[in-house]
Amino acid sequence: MNQRPDILMLKRKAVEIRKDIVTMLYRAGSGHPGGSLSIVDILVVLYYYALRYNVRDPQWRERDKLLLSKGHACPALYAILADRGYFPREELWTLRKLGSRLQGHPQLGLPGLEISSGSLGQGLSIANGMALANRMDGIESRIYCIMGDGETNEGQVWEAAMTASHYKLNKLCAIVDRNKLQIDGLCCDVKDMKQFDAKWQSFGWEVVETDGHDVQKLMDAFDKAREVVDKPQVIIAHTIKGAGVSFMENKVEWHGIAPKKEEYEKAVRELDAALAEIR
Repeated sequence: MNQRPDILMLKRKAVEIRKDIVTMLYRAGSGHPGGSLSIVDILVVLYYYALRYNVRDPQWRERDKLLLSKGHACPALYAILADRGYFPREELWTLRKLGSRLQGHPQLGLPGLEISSGSLGQGLSIANGMALANRMDGIESRIYCIMGDGETNEGQVWEAAMTASHYKLNKLCAIVDRNKLQIDGLCCDVKDMKQFDAKWQSFGWEVVETDGHDVQKLMDAFDKAREVVDKPQVIIAHTIKGAGVSFMENKVEWHGIAPKKEEYEKAVRELDAALAEIR
């Protein structure tokens, strides 16, 4: 595990990433702000603390791998990859443009991407395959997979959960963005996943629950997951859809629409104010 970074730096970085996300979506005129904003703090902690990687050698054999199963939230992943130097930040403004490497769902060809994704429910199965391959090849690196809580309505997720437990894939860590909203409304109304933590436990996983917007608690959660030696781990990160932009927070309509000019300007003002308060 890397040395713990400065907490205030992580908080500032999260606000900066959120500004890049809303700017990307505004310039593109389409995209998914809600689920992108909810995973920002998770990604900041991953890329500034938990993950082992080499920007100069994206295919480094010993790297940890991050899979974004909820591919519609790729603006957040693109923003953190640019921030870490995988490609120029200016390329962010090409989001969803014809010929751009930054499409509305991730597609291989962009440095730092491990999979093409967006068809929900498939990421954990791919993560299983990578974890098994690493074991066979004697590679000790870890596989992380970010999923949405609405995504866990997909039966394939639970087939993959059984497989990971059966093979004791202790180098596999799933992260569920538990923002409690999906495209059609509240997750509990669409398909209620009662006793969500107990479901994962019953499938043989180590469950770690945490505040998905508290960078200190997120680092603690990743540390705890790494200590588990006999089973896969799932971090249930309780988040707010649209986090960081007041008028987007907990609003299902911001699942898949881009801000208009006035909305964008309001969002930037809020984020600038939040940045000024971090001292």
